[in-house]
Amino acid sequence: MSQPLLEVKELKKHFPITGGVLGKEVGQVKAVDGVTFFIREGETLGLVGESGCGKSTTGRMLLRLIEPTEGEVTFNGKKITSISGSEMRKMRRDIQMVFQDPYASLNPRHTVEKILEEPMIVHGIEKNSKKRKQKVRELLEKVGLSSYHAKRYPHQFSGGQRQRIGIARALAVKPKLIVADEPVSALDVSVQAQVLNLLQDLQKEFDLTFLFIAHDLGVVRHISDRVGVMYLGKLVELAGSEKLYEKPLHPYTQALLSAVPVPDVEHKKERIVLQGDVPSPSNPPKGCPFHTRCPEAMDVCKQVVPKFQEVEQDHYVACHLYEDNKSI
Repeated sequence: MSQPLLEVKELKKHFPITGGVLGKEVGQVKAVDGVTFFIREGETLGLVGESGCGKSTTGRMLLRLIEPTEGEVTFNGKKITSISGSEMRKMRRDIQMVFQDPYASLNPRHTVEKILEEPMIVHGIEKNSKKRKQKVRELLEKVGLSSYHAKRYPHQFSGGQRQRIGIARALAVKPKLIVADEPVSALDVSVQAQVLNLLQDLQKEFDLTFLFIAHDLGVVRHISDRVGVMYLGKLVELAGSEKLYEKPLHPYTQALLSAVPVPDVEHKKERIVLQGDVPSPSNPPKGCPFHTRCPEAMDVCKQVVPKFQEVEQDHYVACHLYEDNKSI
């Protein structure tokens, strides 16, 4: 089994809430609250959860596009949470991001050629202009576009084509890890499958490692080796993709998976309907963050935060039901 390329320990991001005439801090939004996981070289880790659970914030902290409040991120043996800004800029050659919105993530004033050339210039990858332009054309063909698209502007492309340009831009610097932040959520269903297949093909060809952030559980199952489930800024479960879908342990994961449409009527699971709304991350409940909506909640859940621990081989869960492996 390959070594972890990326390790995240107790990562937190608390955004201040200010109020009053003087703008004093009156509270905090705990967007990410103590997340721990690792990604092995060459694998895809899927990160799922409801909107606002902290998935995208986690992804952006890995590149320090958002500075963490606490915690540690180690990439390829180097702690990137403690290096300087200039060192981090160099490190971004190895960690790239594909953004959710293909309309907002490309500069509308630049041609595709300039968009793809820019990261090569910044990181000093190819100093010869003619070779750079040739590399741009090769990249476009790798992602399913044509070399003549290089002279066009982003507004002349469809959403799926723009996302392919975003993928090509990430590949331009030959990264080791790509953080894909909901890369298909803004696309039509037919185009989603094409982009997912493209990512899998590129992973094999370029030996890439992915953190794939999404809220669609079907999409995540298709592309991920392991899946982590987030709720209210915390990881509640992490396991191999097949294991998680066949035998979810956390009540929140069970509820999420029960809502996924299943074509086979005989194997259809009973729908678990959660009561109430997701609590505010500025005022999370005491104890387990899920206890206010959990059908299995016990008294201990209202007081004590459950540990995120390994209950089976490579299967982690944060739930009092499984402490000391009682319910496995």
